[in-house]
Amino acid sequence: MEELKDFVKSREKVNLCMVLLNILVFVVLEFLGNTEDPGFMLGHGASFVPLIVERGEYYRLFTSMFLHFGIEHLFNNMLVLIFLGDMLEKLAGKWRYLLIYLLGGLGGNLLSLAMELRSGEFAVSAGASGAIFAVIGALVFLVVRHRGRIPGVSGRRLLLMAALSLFQGFFSTGVDAMAHLGGFLSGFVLALVLIGRRRLKQVPAGFEDRMI
Repeated sequence: MEELKDFVKSREKVNLCMVLLNILVFVVLEFLGNTEDPGFMLGHGASFVPLIVERGEYYRLFTSMFLHFGIEHLFNNMLVLIFLGDMLEKLAGKWRYLLIYLLGGLGGNLLSLAMELRSGEFAVSAGASGAIFAVIGALVFLVVRHRGRIPGVSGRRLLLMAALSLFQGFFSTGVDAMAHLGGFLSGFVLALVLIGRRRLKQVPAGFEDRMI
């Protein structure tokens, strides 16, 4: 128990709040019904293009980011977020991290919406994956911007993980690959705009001067 407390205390505060909020929403919905039931999830804010476009229920682009289909879906997403989100918040700061997470997640949902409108095939969708891929996209920008020399980040491993995760999404059943791609691209662009050439919070003194 003490180890768990120490682990929680060592986490960055905003990212921890995002993780806890996702877990809290899941627990409440599980108490109310079945989070693996698309109809139930649709009634509680999941994304569905016809309702967004035809009825103007644009809030679903946001609320769907905090919903998950079952415990496995939640666990997989939060396991990635607790570490990668923590890393980005340490490097970029809490407010830039929060903007990248939220706006990047929305960007992922918007690309997914656009592609579903184009194909005419609609599905009930939910999950924090778009926002998580925005975090990954922002980290990739930092790795590229700083030529892989980021404290606590293996540039090659991060790039490989991002590539494999995006690739897997396109060939996995029931995965919204467009939300992943949209989140990744949004996170990269947002990091470019919000961070750019600013000194990172965790970069040692003099480190910036060695960058090209």
